[in-house]
Amino acid sequence: MSVPCKADLQEDQECGVSKALTIAACNPLAVERTVRLEPATPQTMRHILVVKDEAAIADTLLYALKADGHTTHWALLGRDALDYLATASVDLIVLDVGLPDQSGFEVCKQLRRTSEVPVMFLTARAAEVDRIIGLEIGADDYVVKPFSPREVAVRVRAILKRSVVSRKGITENRVADATHPARAEPEFLVDAERALIRYRGTSLALTPHEFQILACLLRRPEQVFTHDQLLEAAGISTQAGYARNVDAHVKDLRTKLRAIHAHRDPIRTHRGFSYSYQPDA
Repeated sequence: MSVPCKADLQEDQECGVSKALTIAACNPLAVERTVRLEPATPQTMRHILVVKDEAAIADTLLYALKADGHTTHWALLGRDALDYLATASVDLIVLDVGLPDQSGFEVCKQLRRTSEVPVMFLTARAAEVDRIIGLEIGADDYVVKPFSPREVAVRVRAILKRSVVSRKGITENRVADATHPARAEPEFLVDAERALIRYRGTSLALTPHEFQILACLLRRPEQVFTHDQLLEAAGISTQAGYARNVDAHVKDLRTKLRAIHAHRDPIRTHRGFSYSYQPDA
């Protein structure tokens, strides 16, 4: 397996671009490609934890992420990552599946018991079943080797951006609900800070992806979303084969909602499209 090449940060004065991430190919015959990223600001700079046992690959990832304006920390083993997370705060985790001491899947499962921090799996395990498992247990993205460090950096930025937008939109919904004093409590109440949704006064026990999908539907009542839109809202890859994940999540959501109100189904299915939230009349 070829080792990803190291990233070089260059300044493009003529075009006024503050940062350009250049990936120099290890093969001297390969063509050098450049991707210009948006300038990092205090609002976009984040702390990223990279959990990877291969030092050469980890080095290229750390370099690319730092070039994009983030601070980073490298953990060699799964237990090292969990120990670090017990005392430090991170904004996103890039996690290998095949770690020497334990599976990255197991690390993610342990993490999801106490944290909703975004997780991106980075692995050589390309089988569909592995991708599905990774996303089902709470990952926000699943990237298969061989990969480009610049692609990982862009995916990291996209996940972080979606996370910020999602929280902002949910908070605005809560403010809108508060403007209706006639309703003691709306049918749904979303607490973005605690990643919690209440339905008819009862807290729902949701997985991270269920939370994001339901929150997306609630932000735009009666709007019909496509599978890809809901996948993107949940931070799941929109590659072919993942669309049925939305159906599985919605099925689980409906089961949880009907356990509270057996005769009400607020999620409507639209054949040929996907789903929408239909408010209670």
